[in-house]
Amino acid sequence: GRPFEKAYAPRNQAVIYVYSPYSSPGSLLRPAVTCGDDTARIGPGGYHAFIVPAGQDVVCRVHSSESKDQVEIHAEPRVYYIREEIGWGVLTGHPHLNPMDADKAHTEIQQCCVQEQER
Repeated sequence: GRPFEKAYAPRNQAVIYVYSPYSSPGSLLRPAVTCGDDTARIGPGGYHAFIVPAGQDVVCRVHSSESKDQVEIHAEPRVYYIREEIGWGVLTGHPHLNPMDADKAHTEIQQCCVQEQER
């Protein structure tokens, strides 16, 4: 995909970037991540910008055959960052969603490429 590009949301919308820095343990996995009504498969070194309505609670979810994780955000009209991490499981990797500080996330996401949402 294309290198990182800042997403612009309409007024009264929030941007939730979910990104997955490249890492060897999870390099073959692309679990589906859903935030609100949209879903994207984010591979290693990828990101997706979810645009969601502000003023609502938004749940971001990820799951594999062995585990699931979620993060709930009370969306305000601003930018949020969530890092997807893959841990070791018995048969497959365990995805985990980790809300990140904007300064650290901004540095990490610069190395990622856009991943399109699922249709």
